[in-house]
Amino acid sequence: MLTLTSRRHPTSFIRTFQRCSAYSTAPPPPAKVPLALVAELRKQTQVSISKAREALFASNGSIPGALEWLKNDLATSGAKKAAKVASRETKEGLVSTAVLSPGAGFPGTVGAVRAALVELNCETDFVARNDLFAQLAADIAHTAAYMSEAKEGAKVGFASVGLEELKEFPLISKSNPGAVSSGTTVATAIRDTIVKVGENISLRRASAIVEDAPLVPSPSTRSVLNLGSYIHGGLSGLPCGRVASLILLNLRSSQISQLLQQEIFRQNLAHLNRALARQIVGFETLSIQHSPDNEVPELALYNQEFVMLGGDLASSPVEQALRNWSLKEKLTESSGEKGGVDVVDFLKWKVGEGDA
Repeated sequence: MLTLTSRRHPTSFIRTFQRCSAYSTAPPPPAKVPLALVAELRKQTQVSISKAREALFASNGSIPGALEWLKNDLATSGAKKAAKVASRETKEGLVSTAVLSPGAGFPGTVGAVRAALVELNCETDFVARNDLFAQLAADIAHTAAYMSEAKEGAKVGFASVGLEELKEFPLISKSNPGAVSSGTTVATAIRDTIVKVGENISLRRASAIVEDAPLVPSPSTRSVLNLGSYIHGGLSGLPCGRVASLILLNLRSSQISQLLQQEIFRQNLAHLNRALARQIVGFETLSIQHSPDNEVPELALYNQEFVMLGGDLASSPVEQALRNWSLKEKLTESSGEKGGVDVVDFLKWKVGEGDA
């Protein structure tokens, strides 16, 4: 004879579940963070909404506390993220210039020549056009120009900046150079931006020029240096683009001190500087003067028709145009006289050039 076992009513399981759930150790839902605080924190940091809420919750709604929390979080997550993407190729990016002083005689400058050019790379053109990336490139260029030092006995012109040394410099913002964030170096700024944009970022090269000079040339001064720059395809109002140039000029004249005090001369000189920098970007230029090693004379700046200058000198080769300009601006009194304007050195960088 078969014996039927009894079945428990489903309601008994419900009562059992209710008793067990009373002893649950699940954490309570997080308190709501005011949207105004989230908005304020994102305005200062540009982090995601979820990250802003997490930081504010961890700091009990304190903005300073949340900023400190985010800083520590970036240091931890940034190192991991940077290591994770370090092997990815970086063939896109920007070149950026920083001209802190174009030379003696210009109002608002320190009288010296101080400038830099850097190339910062990323993985995609999308990130290269991102405001965060462009600002980082501009800030690194500003830092390179500001922190570089004149090298005694070195040849006048542009010199490479050691990348490892540059990465250890405190990052100096182009938009607010007086506010140096404690603990933020070029290296940590790159790491933090990697976290924000999600791509590998690498500092490829940097060059700078630092030539000291008096604020106002003395009456006996016969030679001064001046700098021109140009960026092709600038972004976000910053000195960043796909191609950039810096050009260094030497002006020699017994009248140079008096000429630099004239506003019209300074305006004409600034126009000449920019025209030369544009010429270098617009034309394939490998050297200042033609040499036997170069089979194509037009690859030398002085042999090119000075198209970018405009006016009645534009149809002349650059070398002849500079002589004529010197006569016109009274740096020299005759075409055979020594002096006038000479190109001393130049840089022209294009993003990714030299890559296979």
